[in-house]
Amino acid sequence: MNNLLYIVAVACAIWVIYDVWANRKSMSSGTKLIWTICALLFNILTAIIYAVAGRR
Repeated sequence: MNNLLYIVAVACAIWVIYDVWANRKSMSSGTKLIWTICALLFNILTAIIYAVAGRR
């Protein structure tokens, strides 16, 4: 069960980081850096917040 949680956490972090740097051209570099750091530290929580608030 722990392995599945780790895989989901890594997938969430990768998704947020990829989407921020590849698809959000209008976002400032500082904001991208903050999203990246949050994705690395709080993987699943950051992905949920990004899906709700960050993709507008």
